[in-house]
Amino acid sequence: MKRRTLGALLAGGLFAATAAMAIPVTPDPARDSPTNTIQISWSHTTRSNGYVDDTWWATRDRCAPDYLGERLLCDAVGLLARTTSRTFEVKMSQDMGLPLADRWGLMTAKNSPFIRSAHVETPLGLEAVLGFYRAALEKRGWTENDGAVVEADRAVVAFTTSDGPALLRLVRQDHTTIADLALRKPLAATALIRPAPGQVRLLLGNKMDEAADITVNERTIRLAAHAGEKLVDSDDAADKLPDSQKIDLLPGKYRITLQLEGSAAQQREFEVAANETWGLLVGPAGAPLPIRLY
Repeated sequence: MKRRTLGALLAGGLFAATAAMAIPVTPDPARDSPTNTIQISWSHTTRSNGYVDDTWWATRDRCAPDYLGERLLCDAVGLLARTTSRTFEVKMSQDMGLPLADRWGLMTAKNSPFIRSAHVETPLGLEAVLGFYRAALEKRGWTENDGAVVEADRAVVAFTTSDGPALLRLVRQDHTTIADLALRKPLAATALIRPAPGQVRLLLGNKMDEAADITVNERTIRLAAHAGEKLVDSDDAADKLPDSQKIDLLPGKYRITLQLEGSAAQQREFEVAANETWGLLVGPAGAPLPIRLY
């Protein structure tokens, strides 16, 4: 009798727990934060002349559960992801010597003989992001130059540093602030990937197992799986790309559409300035990964 009662209680408890796991939940933006999953990549290239190239990229996604069971799983995975994220942020910031704005959903960074750069996308407002960078860069001994341009949806601030000239560019787009911070090193004049004077060079690559289409300035380029995936690893690798994966542009804003086979198309407005070279990689789920190379 006791065994049957215990069995009934266990069965009833299991049924109740299973039913509870299937209870619908109301989306909670504060709880279902963008730190629930994280994907990180890092490459390190050492050249024969002793020069070193480091490239980082990471994406974070929001876990949006529909049921209680999914939320409990999201909470557990999210705790691990946030711990990983904090470790990554400290490591990246120390190695690159560049601050990283909070609550980022996508970031890329480059440390080569020619440049130190970071691209960050965060839901924080432009004013908050600008305040963060000004304070963080001042602590690093950077001096803000006169003539900063600060508007409601964009900001451009130049800095003088002991390592060379630096520029911070912020753009507010689709509820996201995009921050591009770059410090150009003295060796930049020797880079193979320099654009033509006054122009911009865009180099395209695909990190994924599927083919992808990238449309820039009404021109569509088909990238096979893994085509040019190592373009950001070194100046030499980028220079050896086929001409079909190199685009010369005038400075300005461009609407880029990226579609990975089997995934929905993603669009992004991309602002570039004269004498810059960028790598644009197809990342997880077709996410565009812009990396400033020069």
